[in-house]
Amino acid sequence: MQNEEGRIVDLYLPRKCSATNRLIPAKEHGAVQLNVGQVDENGRYTGEFYTFALAGFIRSRGESDACLNRLLHEKGLLTFSK
Repeated sequence: MQNEEGRIVDLYLPRKCSATNRLIPAKEHGAVQLNVGQVDENGRYTGEFYTFALAGFIRSRGESDACLNRLLHEKGLLTFSK
């Protein structure tokens, strides 16, 4: 729902799993949301971050680590080179 200024004013906006694009229901207690911060070349936090939400379905299957690695690689935050 939008107000007269065009802003979204809904009381609840459902989250989506970043790995599977499934909706995360409000009552799911196994889901987590991670904020991964950006750092500059000196290792200081810049105030920017990426948000990832993982559903309890992924976590219960034990695939959250692999999914998070894939998401970080897609954003260019993780490399697999030796």
